[in-house]
This record gives sequence, C-alpha cells and structure tokens, in this order.
Amino acid sequence: MTATQDPAQTPTPARAHAIPSYLDPNNIGPYEIFLEQVERVTPYLGKLAFWVETLKRPKRILVVDIPVHLDDGSIAHFEGYRVQHNTSRGPAKGGVRFHQDVTLSEVMALSAWMTIKNAAVNLPYGGGKGGIRLDPRQYSTSELERITRRYTSEIGLIIGPDKDIPAPDVNTGPQTMAWMMDTYSMNVGRTATGVVTGKPVSLGGSLGRADATGRGVFVTGAEAMQNLGMPLEGARIAIQGFGNVGEAAARIFFEHGAKIVAIQDVTGTIHSERGIDPGAALAHLRATGRITDFPGTEEITRDDFWGVDCDVMIPAALEKQITLANADRIRAKLIVEGANGPTIPAADDLLAEKGITVVPDVLANAGGVTVSYFEWVQDFSSFFWTEDEINNRLDRIMRDAFRSLWAVKEQHGVTLRTAVYIVACTRVLEARALRGLYP
Repeated sequence: MTATQDPAQTPTPARAHAIPSYLDPNNIGPYEIFLEQVERVTPYLGKLAFWVETLKRPKRILVVDIPVHLDDGSIAHFEGYRVQHNTSRGPAKGGVRFHQDVTLSEVMALSAWMTIKNAAVNLPYGGGKGGIRLDPRQYSTSELERITRRYTSEIGLIIGPDKDIPAPDVNTGPQTMAWMMDTYSMNVGRTATGVVTGKPVSLGGSLGRADATGRGVFVTGAEAMQNLGMPLEGARIAIQGFGNVGEAAARIFFEHGAKIVAIQDVTGTIHSERGIDPGAALAHLRATGRITDFPGTEEITRDDFWGVDCDVMIPAALEKQITLANADRIRAKLIVEGANGPTIPAADDLLAEKGITVVPDVLANAGGVTVSYFEWVQDFSSFFWTEDEINNRLDRIMRDAFRSLWAVKEQHGVTLRTAVYIVACTRVLEARALRGLYP
C-alpha cells in the first residue's frame, strides 16, 4: 500500500498485536508510556493509522552478555542492550547509558522517543538506544574501559556510520565514545570516526556538542515563554538534575537574565529566592561532591522541590519523575522537559487541566541529537564548522521546529506533546508506507 491508498480498500489486520512476550503485561515499564502516547495520537493520523503498529514494535533488539576481568582478577558479567526502534527514515541514532536500573523496557522506550525526536526536528535518522546495567561509580576507569570495549564488540554487528550511530547518555561522555570508536575501528580495520557522536573534538567530535542539549532546552523554553507572554528577564527557574543537560540549561538561562531558584541532583536539593549562580554551584559540587551546603541556599526535601514557587520547571534527570503524586503541587506556568520521559501520561493530563504548558522531551532536548547530526555530517565530509556556526545552525533548527509545531498545536487545539507526535508519527509512517513491506 502506498501513502495515498485508502486503507478501507486494503485488508485490515484481524487484531492489534499483543504485548510482546518479552515484556510483562502486568508491569510493562517505561515502554508503556510510549505505547500510550502512540494510542493518543492515532486518531490524528488519518489513513496512516493503518501502519501504526509499526511504531509499537521495535525493529531490532539485541541483548548481550558482557564478561570482563575486574581489577581484582575476578570476572564479572553485565547485561547490555541495543535497541533499534525504527529505521524507515535513516540509520538508527541514540545514546548509550550506564546505570544500575537500566532495563530492556527502558531502552525500548528511549529508542522509541529517539524515533519521534529525530522526526520532530526532521533529521534523517531513526531511533536507537543502548545501555549497560551497572553503577559506574563502583568501577575503576580501566574497568569501565574494558566494559565499554566488550559491549561495543558485542553490538558491533548492528552498529556503523550508516546503520546505527551511538552517542553519550546518562553516565557516559566523550571518553566513552572514544573507546567505542576505537574498538569499532579496530574490529573493521579502519578508522571510522562516524560510528559514534559526542566524541572528543580531537577525534572528530563537534564543537558545541557538550552544551547542545541544554542549549536546545533554553531555545525552546525561551520560545514558549515568548508565546505565553512570560518575560525571560527575572524568570524564576527550578532545575531537577544538574548533569550535562541541567547544568547547561541553568547556565544559559542565567546568562540571559533568568533567576535559578532551585537545583536538585542525586545529592540533594537547594533553594534560594534570591537566586543561585549555577557556575558557582557547579564549582561547589565539584569541590565537595554534593550540591547541598552551598552558601546562600537552604536545603529542602526532594518532595518539596516540586512545590517550589517558580515560573519555569526543567526536569532534566531521569524518566517518570512527574507523577500524580507530585504534579498537583507544581506551581510553574511552564515545564520544559530536559530529560527523556520525565512525565507520565496521567500527570500530563493533570498539568494540562491546570493550564501548565509542557514543552515535551522529544522537542525540548533534541538539541543534542541535532548537533550529533552536525558531527556525523562533518565526519563524513572531513570539514569542520566553527562553534558559532554550530550554535547558529542549532538555534535556527530548534526555533523553526518549535514554531511549526506550536502552529500544529494551535490548529488542532491540543497539547504541544500531541502536536509533536502528530508531526513526527506522520513523517515516520509516510516513510513506512512509501517504502512498503519487503518482501
């Protein structure tokens, strides 16, 4: 069937696919959020709804065992995953996270959100994601290198510059990507810089990559504030998560005159009505190992963070942070999702009822993959751009995407999240319909 054929004149599947056997139907996990998001957008897809099951089932899942020698001479085994959700529009693209709570359902959800994210900003990628189930704080640098290299070798049969391009995510960074690139290159017998993005600049990485995700959060947040009539100067910002994304977003908002009134990370939560200098807070965190006890702030509980009086809240930690247990306490007028999947659907509904605008993750944090795309292009051409060129291109893509998606939101009278899914799912399913099924 082509994209223009009427599904009424084609055979209809006898029934929707059941939950895959490798997921527990009583506890699907994070992937259940994505499935519900797809269900909600299906009525807006018209004839393309015929292909919607494509979105519900990942194209490829690889689960690997990662045996390595630890420094004490023992052997440890780790679970590793690489999921390619959809490649209808191009090679899979998505990060690799190291975390003790990584599960297959989580990696499936993250890969699916990458499919939506790439389509939302119209990058020529599908969605992919990877993860290793471990707490990296418990292992030495040499152990992490061996774990990374073995993982890369195990998933090497499905990754490549034109197949699937990993990138950094939670607890991974440029050094991890350097190990992955080198391992893949040794295995294929040539230097393949384009196999990963987020590499050190000296190995073909891109300028501007470190701040890209946080910068995208700022650009989309500032655009939303303008549409909502909220002044940027003096706006009170609460940040959950003070890693790469949260710190960069806090710093850029601060540089544009906003006031950071609360920061939460894994070590605690600080609050100050007078405002917090994120640069000084980062220096304190690096010096002491904790965000708490920062001069001029008070420590509050994790739960009290959600009730902080602020204009903009930026959840930039992990998924499923905003739930029915805390959504009703949120006082912000605008939420900009720096993390992937931080809001469960039921809480999303409650926020909408309260009149709180949410810039969804699949738009707000797309700055990272956008600059990863720039890096990939630069690696293929062996011609590299200046940081100003990178930032200007990023700002334009994020701003244009936000404005077009906001227009869809207004046209259909839906939330911005639903608008993003309408556009992204349409793009993915149009590609699926035009390509057809092989054989």
